[in-house]
Amino acid sequence: MQHATGPSRGLALVMGASRGLGLLIARELLDRGHDVVITARGEEELGAAAHRLEGRGRQVHARVCDVRDRAAVDALVEEVESGIGPVDVLISVAGIIEVGPAEAMTPESFDDAIDTMTRGPIHAALAVLPGMRRRGRGRIGTVTSIGGMVSPPHLLPYATAKFGAVGFSDGLAAALSGTGVTATTVVPGLMRTGSHQRARFSGDAGAEYAWFGPAASMPLLSMDADRAARRIVRAVLSGRPMVVLTPLAWVGIRVRGLAPATTTRVMGWTGRLLPGVPSRGGRHAVEGRDAASTVGAVVRRLTTLGDKAARRNNELREVLSPQVLRE
Repeated sequence: MQHATGPSRGLALVMGASRGLGLLIARELLDRGHDVVITARGEEELGAAAHRLEGRGRQVHARVCDVRDRAAVDALVEEVESGIGPVDVLISVAGIIEVGPAEAMTPESFDDAIDTMTRGPIHAALAVLPGMRRRGRGRIGTVTSIGGMVSPPHLLPYATAKFGAVGFSDGLAAALSGTGVTATTVVPGLMRTGSHQRARFSGDAGAEYAWFGPAASMPLLSMDADRAARRIVRAVLSGRPMVVLTPLAWVGIRVRGLAPATTTRVMGWTGRLLPGVPSRGGRHAVEGRDAASTVGAVVRRLTTLGDKAARRNNELREVLSPQVLRE
């Protein structure tokens, strides 16, 4: 897409945009003519993301913010609207993935997932809504997951939080009917963002990585992240109530709707095929890039496309060459 020129099409706020899908969504909004504020918890990654987004014809503002902290989100929105301009578009993307059997998950795993992926979008939406309602216009997008429609095995904290996000976003869309403000529930399946490098793996970390990493990297199972970002931004800006991004996600939703009990049984059978809990330990989560060092060459080859996406999308903490930073 050509880099935007001319007047801004409005200010967009992307929560969780230092890497992965959030970074790509911010880039797509810039290319469509929006000035963009990007946020994340980590200052270093956020700075690298802002550097990658420079030179696209629009202004990029980076702000450190933890979506789990309601007061911090409120203060961010107040500062942005008083100092930069009204927020016309909000897209909440911040998320964490922890993979492993339910027995290996701690209460903190659930707390972190719910605070980030359920309460985070609620905090952000409630902060921007008063201004959007006064102006009679606005677009809110919440990136949920097929895991918020069909609970997959070995992703229980993630699914729990995403189910909450789906309920909030879908209900918000109905509540905003006729106000000029819209809410879009984004339901992706697996995407090749490189997120497997930063996901956390509990239980037998290497064995969990050995199935999740390839699944998040192979074309037949995962969607190209650049294409996903384009579809997400298009849906949010057009005010669609919901967008489902992959055929597998559509199938999962349909099957769940027609046969919910059977779907749960199938998920249970699938879970039995996945790694069990080790006899010792396994409750300490390991990041994907560390778990990857324990797997064989076959798994590493199967994650090749995902690993390339990780380098492009700021998922790896490494010193990047100027050429990569300009991509």
